[in-house]
Amino acid sequence: MRQLIRNFMLGAVAVGVIGLGACSKKIAKVVTPPPPPPATPSATLSANPSVVEPGQSTQLTWKTSNAETISIEGIGDVAATGSQTVTPTASTTYTLTAKGPGGTLDASARVTVNAKNAKAPASLSEEELFTRNVKDVYFDYNKSNLRPDQGVAADSDAAFLKQHPGLKVLIEGHCDDRGSEEYNLALGDTRANSLRQALLTQGVSADQIKTISYGKEHPFCSESNEGCWQQNRRDHFALQR
Repeated sequence: MRQLIRNFMLGAVAVGVIGLGACSKKIAKVVTPPPPPPATPSATLSANPSVVEPGQSTQLTWKTSNAETISIEGIGDVAATGSQTVTPTASTTYTLTAKGPGGTLDASARVTVNAKNAKAPASLSEEELFTRNVKDVYFDYNKSNLRPDQGVAADSDAAFLKQHPGLKVLIEGHCDDRGSEEYNLALGDTRANSLRQALLTQGVSADQIKTISYGKEHPFCSESNEGCWQQNRRDHFALQR
């Protein structure tokens, strides 16, 4: 009987020790990481042409991202990406405001209306208007796809060419001087056709556009540094002669 009681007491002590060990074990807390902050809106706005005579129109072109509401002062709410023809009666700065969870961002474009009582300047030829309004498009190293930051320039070029269907242009594909001549000729051709396709998508007539690749044969800058190489990685516009 004593042995039985002794065994029972030893068993109870063992169970108690095990229980204390189990209770002392710490359970790791699961911490949920905070959500990332909302992305800041981006916005660009351009006007083509930026200088008009009284009664003439211009086309506003814009692109935004990470915004829930977009408006242009004097026009009202607009889509995230688009274009609209306006006819300002006086010089006007159009301001686009993009608002989203990540904040608010403004972009503006100035349209100058020549005063009626000013001495009328000589009318600009289409070639002179082309030089003033059509901009080159730039590329990343070894890339031929249009960069997001070059989209506004390409859209503005398309708007101008649609307004002047009589102009025929040549898109020259250029590269920096790294890589073989054969490789850069092929890359320049791909770049020129990439921009051509973007213009066609915007409604420019295929009859207005031809392409050519100069590879690295005609650099715009001759120094060996990134700033200079960037200048040479471009599609350059020229009038067909």
